[in-house]
Amino acid sequence: MANSNEFFLPGGRDGVLLIHGLTGTPAEMRFVGKGLNRTGYTVMGAQLAGHCGSEKDLLSTGWRDWYRSVTEAADRLSSQVDRMYVGGLSMGAVLALKLAADRPRQVAGLALYGTTFAYDGWTIPPIAKLSFLLPLAVRLGIGRNKKFMEKPPYGIKSERVRQRIAGSMLAGDSAAGGLPGNPWPALAEFYRLSARVRRRLDRVNAPCLVVHAANDDIASVRNAHIVREKVDAQVETLLLHDSYHMVTVDQEHREVIARSADFFSRCTAARVSGERVAVIPA
Repeated sequence: MANSNEFFLPGGRDGVLLIHGLTGTPAEMRFVGKGLNRTGYTVMGAQLAGHCGSEKDLLSTGWRDWYRSVTEAADRLSSQVDRMYVGGLSMGAVLALKLAADRPRQVAGLALYGTTFAYDGWTIPPIAKLSFLLPLAVRLGIGRNKKFMEKPPYGIKSERVRQRIAGSMLAGDSAAGGLPGNPWPALAEFYRLSARVRRRLDRVNAPCLVVHAANDDIASVRNAHIVREKVDAQVETLLLHDSYHMVTVDQEHREVIARSADFFSRCTAARVSGERVAVIPA
């Protein structure tokens, strides 16, 4: 059953599944979804289990629940289209990579926005950069009631967009702006997911468009390099110079939409012709 904050935009026989990030919301994928739909794609914006509600809702779920939301949405969309592409933001990109590794015949191509295997951007405090230790800490009962709070610029360079989204987040409207903090147990689940996906990146054979902010405040560009180095597929990279982490809503979101639509179109053409995807150099 679809979640209340998911969105579905009917279009042509090529579809795109969009996946939001940890503590996020389908709203952060809506600009890209509408833009892709205008170019002819059928688009579904999934909602991850435990999201768009309270912190308690989030803590009642783990990475397997989040991934189950993705597989269920993928099955619903696949039943309505001939080819399915998948785009994900932040942790959503990691979930997209897992889907492609697990279901190579279902995923025709990937658009990976601000891929996050680790929170290591320039706004992340030194102690938070040790978050990869959280699975062990939480297992030992340490920090179950703690969380890392979001800080300006909240992944958004555009002051206008930041004010709108951060305002919703800080006002408690998690369906519009997400949660204002990352609870340690949820982060521990994220790092468990990240470790599993990194070990299986060589099983990803779907062409990848990697879109990352050169000055990403949440996840450094090293995360994008991991995709380039490890996946067993063609990888095209787009580095943005006027955006922060939330590239799907920030100042260059129109370029993100245009490049994604073009990339998916080239993937379709390559599948029809049996040739390799014509990749635009970085």
